[in-house]
Amino acid sequence: MIPADVRLQLNEAHAVGNYQPLLRLIPYAGLIGIECERQGDDLLFRLPANQDNIGNPLLPAIHGGVIAGFMELSAALYLLIYSESASIPKIIDFSIDYLRAGHYRDTFARCQLWRQGRRVTNVAITAWQADPDSPIATARAHFKIEPEKPLK
Repeated sequence: MIPADVRLQLNEAHAVGNYQPLLRLIPYAGLIGIECERQGDDLLFRLPANQDNIGNPLLPAIHGGVIAGFMELSAALYLLIYSESASIPKIIDFSIDYLRAGHYRDTFARCQLWRQGRRVTNVAITAWQADPDSPIATARAHFKIEPEKPLK
């Protein structure tokens, strides 16, 4: 179950479109510096350029694990905000395709709900830097969710 105080913060964040207080509850989000903003009915996730996230200092390029973590966390937050799950979504499976190097600059991600069943949800995530039409990675994630009401 989502604790009542977290549910209250979640509802308040969604009502005003400011997700930073919600992100402060997640230590990993603070570690990598993830940000979230609402754009119309959608969410845009941002990973600001940060020296601590560099994996290859020669290019320099963001560590692949940071990119994957950013994308997985974006999908979980997306579901937490938009699904009607009674609990925090739990990752079942995550598959990522790295398409090009994630250079040392801001990285963005957008999620798309492909299928939401009663217990499992499938989300597609796309990450890019300069141009949304030139993604640096794409991913698919499956999450276990719990319905608001018990199933019969």
